[in-house]
Amino acid sequence: MARTYEKNLDGAGMRIAVVRSRFNEVVTERLLRGALAGLVACGVREEEIEVAEVPGAYEIPLIAEQFAQSGDFAAIVCLGAVIRGETAHFDFICDFVVNETGRIMVAHHVPIALGVLTPNTVEQGLARSGGQHGDKGRDAAETAVEMANLMKQVRGVGARD
Repeated sequence: MARTYEKNLDGAGMRIAVVRSRFNEVVTERLLRGALAGLVACGVREEEIEVAEVPGAYEIPLIAEQFAQSGDFAAIVCLGAVIRGETAHFDFICDFVVNETGRIMVAHHVPIALGVLTPNTVEQGLARSGGQHGDKGRDAAETAVEMANLMKQVRGVGARD
């Protein structure tokens, strides 16, 4: 019979790092509130959550890598909002953040939940950070806990005595 790993949102005993961009703060502050509430709802104790604030989304990967390298965290939640403008700057920042956080996650074997919104307007960002289109901060927190539990389950799978 096939082994199946099921969703597990029990964050008891986990240390979780959160990296939040301050740029577009009206959106990212709401993402942070949602993520913190989500982590606590999953059973992560507040004193086991560390939050680092960075100037903008571009700086998120550097601090995420520091957290990942430490080996002290079960998962990392990255929060930001890059709002589309009239130039290609949006594309460069989004591509960099997505590519680097993915690289860090794979290189360090630490789950990273990407809660970086890419809306066209501030209003769309607000709608996705606790508004009518959900709470992507809370979603990222739950993803971090779920993936940390999954990593625990699959470590050592396939090992032979």
